[in-house]
Amino acid sequence: MKWYDEAQRLVGTREIVGPRHNPTILAWAKTLGAKMLGISITDDETPWCGLFVAHCMTQADIAPPKIAVRASSWQDWGSNLRADRLSPGAVLVFKRPGGGHVGLYAGEDATTYHVLGGNQSNMVSITRIAKDRCLARRWPTGVPVIDGPVWVDTKGSISKNED
Repeated sequence: MKWYDEAQRLVGTREIVGPRHNPTILAWAKTLGAKMLGISITDDETPWCGLFVAHCMTQADIAPPKIAVRASSWQDWGSNLRADRLSPGAVLVFKRPGGGHVGLYAGEDATTYHVLGGNQSNMVSITRIAKDRCLARRWPTGVPVIDGPVWVDTKGSISKNED
């Protein structure tokens, strides 16, 4: 999946601490624009998980939802995907204190999804998030699901509040 390949390529992209901002993240926002994102993003301090997923989808010529910067906007985007049909690149939407989070399915273990996402510890990374926090599992409408669930070893801490 072209969008998932793009996401993997960007692992390690991170915010810049202080008054400077990562030009890569700002370029995604500039390319997508305020009309698509729902707001104008001028720094890498703005929550950018939705921006990251929107950028990846547009690289595959797949339109993101309106107000794509909001994680909750992805909840009704595309087509619903049952948990037993998950495949790398599926969009996962989570609840978290103070808002939501969106990322891409990379795998799972018994209790967590391994999520490839932006703004996870202020960078693009793979993070474990509890399955019971998942609100929606989505897939681009009209795109066939080729693979199935990926089971991975349990390792690493479980994220409680992505930022």
